[in-house]
Amino acid sequence: MAADSTLRWRCLPFEGLSVHDLYAALALRAQVFVLEQDCVYLDLDGHDPAVLHLLGQDEDSGELLAYARLVPPGTKGSDQTQPMIGRVVTSPAARGRGAGRALMEQALHGCAEYWPGQAVEIQAQSYLREFYVSLGFVATSEPYLDDDIEHIDMRREVTPP
Repeated sequence: MAADSTLRWRCLPFEGLSVHDLYAALALRAQVFVLEQDCVYLDLDGHDPAVLHLLGQDEDSGELLAYARLVPPGTKGSDQTQPMIGRVVTSPAARGRGAGRALMEQALHGCAEYWPGQAVEIQAQSYLREFYVSLGFVATSEPYLDDDIEHIDMRREVTPP
């Protein structure tokens, strides 16, 4: 990602993804979550067809550089009463240039658009706690291990316009 590149954002239901979009999203998730973080887990958890997919692509090359899932309330069971943001990932090529913050701002905007008036939850990797705090999230759990990576549940309450 060139320093002056901008990202083009699209938020699509599963059925709206092209095979190229889906391949790029799964490849980026595997590159970061499985290979980079050395975490063998079942990424294809059955929720992809029920969520919205936020894609941040380099405006010039079309390369997928940022991705997140916007999870409707109830998708992960009756205990999930709020929308969630999950599978938050940026390409190594996009890091250090604000892509992660831009991704989360787009994700929060999408949640506010699709589920207005509702708080948003995340299951954050603990080392990113302060990043999420800077976006208005607060911790709602103690740290716990998920696939041998320390996580913490966080929530962002609705902010008035």
